[in-house]
Amino acid sequence: MKKLIAILAGGISGERKISLITAKACAIALKQKGYKIKVVDVRGYFLEEIKKIKPAIIFNALHGRYGEDGFTQSILEYIRIPYTHSGVLSSSLAMDKELSRLIFKKKGIKVPKYFILNQERNLKLKKNMKEKNISFPIVIKPINEGSSLGVFICKNNKEFLKNYKKLYDYKKIIVEEFIPGKEIQAAVMGNMPLGAIELQPKRKFYDYKAKYKKNSGTKHLMPARLSKIKYNEVLSLAKKAHQYLGCKGITRSDFKFYNNKFYLLELNTQPGMTSLSLVPEIAEYKGIKFPDLVEWMIKDASCKR
Repeated sequence: MKKLIAILAGGISGERKISLITAKACAIALKQKGYKIKVVDVRGYFLEEIKKIKPAIIFNALHGRYGEDGFTQSILEYIRIPYTHSGVLSSSLAMDKELSRLIFKKKGIKVPKYFILNQERNLKLKKNMKEKNISFPIVIKPINEGSSLGVFICKNNKEFLKNYKKLYDYKKIIVEEFIPGKEIQAAVMGNMPLGAIELQPKRKFYDYKAKYKKNSGTKHLMPARLSKIKYNEVLSLAKKAHQYLGCKGITRSDFKFYNNKFYLLELNTQPGMTSLSLVPEIAEYKGIKFPDLVEWMIKDASCKR
């Protein structure tokens, strides 16, 4: 008889809804593989329920803050139940766009020019832009959100001030140059690059609605329209980013391809697993069915990740 799997779902981040959809899809897939499944809706303290269930493995289907930033991972390490995806440190680094970019830059992976603003420095936008040689349009976003939540493209100072107010609850935001060009996202499974997909959103960029609305009009081009050399290059960059942060399981790296160069925007340690999600689509192209993909993640689970 196969093991009992507890799936952590929901959470308290802005990505709660997507997490529930991911959990439902993964629960169905694992049931097809013969596993016993218990979905745990995480709204805060969840240890007592886990102790009652006594699962053999925990599938972490949480997205966003507290779910994929090292917080939940530290709890799972404490209770010593094998879990999926990346561990405490790598999850924390990947979620923090400031720290992860420092590592990527040091290792030679191109990232957009950027700087950090906090609540005390919001009036120094133009000074910082001049120092970093950044001009409008710019992109602003929290340093620790996922699913493109709180991301704004600002064409001028007026738009910046308008959108910055929406992010005022965040202690830090990242301000970066806007990189035009192709949106390329590459998946890594273990230490094996799976493939790269190109996105053509009808919206300004691949934002939350483009990711999760069925009628968003976003085109998915698999494989990405790149030369063989460039396709292999982006797979290599995704693998290196995965390894540089010490990631485990499955990750997805988001790139912009402009002037024949790749710019890494961020790495996601717990990419979505919904019907519109990219990692399952990339895996399908490689001949890996969704239930097999999810079961691989279960077999890959461990502590001390």
